[in-house]
Amino acid sequence: MRVVGLMSGTSYDGIDVAVADLALEGADVVLRPLGALERPHSPEVVALLSGMLPPASTTLADVCRLDTLLGQSFASAAAAGVELVGGADLVVSHGQTVYHWVWSGSVLGTLQLGQPAWIAASTGLPVVSDLRARDIAVGGQGAPLASILDVLLLPPGPSARAALNLGGIANLTVIPPAGDPLAFDVGPANALIDLCARSLLGEPFDRDGAHARAGVVDESWLARLLDHPYFDQPAPKSTGKELFHTGYLGSLPALSAADVLATLTELTARTIATDLAKHAITEVVPSGGGVRNLFLMERLAALAPGVTFRPIDSLGIPSDAKEAYLFALLGFLTFHGLPATVPSCTGASAPSLLGSITPGVGPLRLPPPAPAMPSLLRVVSD
Repeated sequence: MRVVGLMSGTSYDGIDVAVADLALEGADVVLRPLGALERPHSPEVVALLSGMLPPASTTLADVCRLDTLLGQSFASAAAAGVELVGGADLVVSHGQTVYHWVWSGSVLGTLQLGQPAWIAASTGLPVVSDLRARDIAVGGQGAPLASILDVLLLPPGPSARAALNLGGIANLTVIPPAGDPLAFDVGPANALIDLCARSLLGEPFDRDGAHARAGVVDESWLARLLDHPYFDQPAPKSTGKELFHTGYLGSLPALSAADVLATLTELTARTIATDLAKHAITEVVPSGGGVRNLFLMERLAALAPGVTFRPIDSLGIPSDAKEAYLFALLGFLTFHGLPATVPSCTGASAPSLLGSITPGVGPLRLPPPAPAMPSLLRVVSD
């Protein structure tokens, strides 16, 4: 099948689009990347999201309005993906997370907006969406869903290895040499850095970490930020901007913008490095927008001596498009009747078939259910 994957993360700077040919070949699922692109969100969508995400309050009118506007944005992005490769069979949309309901370490619900009917109407293709709720319904965190791609792509080696995604939130999938894999949200990656770059400098992000590099870490403020109980919670665990927002930062100390960004970059680097050491990780495969923050990656390497950082691009998947390719994979598995979660990674009681399917312009025709879950993801190129 030719599948279009759509992803808008916690940074909500735009929609990542990735198109892949996917096939089942024995015990392998074969993914052939065909192309990727990014579509920025409109100023109206960004303003609505900024005004309604925690700690702000909102109205049902704005929720409805945003669900429609996001649906139209995802539809336009999906159409661009279909046009990029000259046709597709399926669209898979993550939507935009606006709330992840965590209570005492358990996830009770999650809400992604972006009405899939707009995508189906625009492209004529069936759409798989709402991919997190089913895992939550069987006791899971609904995150990190990337763990299925990570586990299939990175088989166990002689020592522990990990996949690291640096989006708005940092998440790790830990693959030990023996035993079950583990996955969890570490804490903020770009979310707080971007927040303060916008509010203090009027810039969407700290390009290359240049401002942070020029600043000095405020160890007293950093110690208060690191003292949050989330960092000590056992995995699996998940979080988002419901926790790591302006309320978490408190009153900003009297620091320069560069010092604020240096401290927040150090927060991200130290929390990740702490978890890498805790799980005795020797190899990390990073991805996500945060890999473009050169200063952050330098700090990670300095705080994790002996750890090899191997870009996911070397495995055939573009770093910026990893999560869009992930959702293409998730929808492909759903369409073939295959579970797309790893219970030890999300904390669920069992693997789950994910998502809801919105039919396209014609009758919905599903392929015969696959006989067994693949054990390896093989990325190929022409």
